[in-house]
Amino acid sequence: MPYRRTPQVQARLDAQREALVTAAVALLAERGYGGCSVAAVASRAGVSTGSVYRYFPGKAELVVEVFRSLVTREVQAVKDAAEGPGDLVDRVVAIVETFANRALKSPTLAYALLAEPVDPAVEAERLVFRRVFQEAFAGHVTEAIQAGVLPPQDAKISAAALVGAVAEVLVGPLSAGVASADTVPSLVRFTLRALGADDAAHS
Repeated sequence: MPYRRTPQVQARLDAQREALVTAAVALLAERGYGGCSVAAVASRAGVSTGSVYRYFPGKAELVVEVFRSLVTREVQAVKDAAEGPGDLVDRVVAIVETFANRALKSPTLAYALLAEPVDPAVEAERLVFRRVFQEAFAGHVTEAIQAGVLPPQDAKISAAALVGAVAEVLVGPLSAGVASADTVPSLVRFTLRALGADDAAHS
């Protein structure tokens, strides 16, 4: 008769897996991808290095899991921001502001998510991360175009260009750990002008 895990055993295993992911998130925020080794994650989680390999084949697979967890959190944050007060263009602005401000508050973690050299499996997950944000942008841009508050344009291309531009602008400040006070306002102005909106009306 095949062995079946009891609910208690499964709960313990799930809790240990979650503890490893939590430890990896903390290390990424402190040291970046380069400092997030399997041994460091195990030490932070209070388990043996071998225990990590019960759940993940290696560092790349562990960080892929971390990226998925973080993307879910960050996407929810921008979605919540885009549901705030203001008109349809303000919602697009809220996505830019929220994405940029959250990145600048945790620069080492954001740099790991956006630009730090990583293993191919993690790089593939990074592309998923960007596509998810592009979809969030595109949905609100489409709505604003349909309402006539933005000029006709390909919302998907505009969204992809904006995500790329925002990420590129942030890479320098994130890698240096220092950002100008005008970084986010400048990104907002760029976004409005790129979309063809009246930046004076949304400044």
